[in-house]
Amino acid sequence: MRTLIFGGTLLTPEQTLPDHTLVIDGPQIAGIEPQPLRGGGAGEQMIDARGLWVIPGLIDVHIHGSSGHDVMEATPEALHSMARFLARHGVTAYFPTTCAASSQATWAAIENVARCPQPADGAQHLGLHLEGPYANPEHRGAQPPEQLRLPDPDEYAAWLANKAVRLITIAPELPGALDLIERGASQGIKFAVGHSGASYEQMLAAADRGLQQATHTFNGMLGLHHREPGTAGAVLADERIYAQVIADGVHLHPAVVKVLIRAKGVGRTILITDGMRATGVGDGEYDLGGQAIRVEGGIARTAAGGLAGSTLTLDAAVRNAMRFAGLSLAESVAMASAVPAEAMGLAGRKGCLAPGADADVVLLDANLHVRLTMIAGHIVYRQTD
Repeated sequence: MRTLIFGGTLLTPEQTLPDHTLVIDGPQIAGIEPQPLRGGGAGEQMIDARGLWVIPGLIDVHIHGSSGHDVMEATPEALHSMARFLARHGVTAYFPTTCAASSQATWAAIENVARCPQPADGAQHLGLHLEGPYANPEHRGAQPPEQLRLPDPDEYAAWLANKAVRLITIAPELPGALDLIERGASQGIKFAVGHSGASYEQMLAAADRGLQQATHTFNGMLGLHHREPGTAGAVLADERIYAQVIADGVHLHPAVVKVLIRAKGVGRTILITDGMRATGVGDGEYDLGGQAIRVEGGIARTAAGGLAGSTLTLDAAVRNAMRFAGLSLAESVAMASAVPAEAMGLAGRKGCLAPGADADVVLLDANLHVRLTMIAGHIVYRQTD
């Protein structure tokens, strides 16, 4: 089917284009035209976007759960429920994220992502993000301490061989971590530092081996000191590293979000949610990796009071980043679309409105709330007044 989205303001990788038409042919974007086109013929769909923003679909590289479900359930039903929820918030693609768990539970999650069919009515899962179990106990955050361990080639060889694994969060200071990074990076797997106390020098060594991202920067890592840059200092200083950030105003003070974006630039900052199963459900008692989690006022905490993921949605993160750092919509959207796409090796295919890219498109109203979500040329969510 040919689809024409006309009259809206398009955010392309380079320009903001008012009153333009996005031309979609089947699952891909065919072109962008400067004026409304005649259409409405047989096999054509016209979408009136006047007064709306037309943006690329958002991409969440770090999300554990939503709508009462968790990736560690390792069922297609869990992923499909998450996918439907994510589409309502403008997310067209995501990387289901694990927490530290046994080898058996981790493998079940990997196999589920590998085998689960893409939903017809929600965001596409593009591969698994393994967060743990190779984390530093001193910076574990909400990772279950009994499941943390050193990198073991006998364990992770099968993980690397499974094409579903696309991103691994690791503490690079652990014995054997650099070997894992080098081995996985040679196979196209991305690596992020997280739950780590790595020194500045250890971080540079990891980046030399192929580490390219930082998981929820500042959270769960050794902080910045003016004489010992540490993990966070290396993330800020090394231009090879993309910095993931939870822009909910809870995990980081808004001023720190602003400082991080100024240091890294929009082109090296990735908005994430780190969402857990309470996202979209509400306050109450929940489970995360076998731990009891209480959510109050939308803030998830362990019994000890530590933060345990978030209930943030990615469209809200875009709005927050604009407010926290004084960004334009185009800049903030890029950090949730084009930048994660580039970081995950998907530039030109995902996260942009350009000819040849996948037709993953979102319409936002004047308040920057999602009105319509399209994936591969099909409408999967439309807000009803």
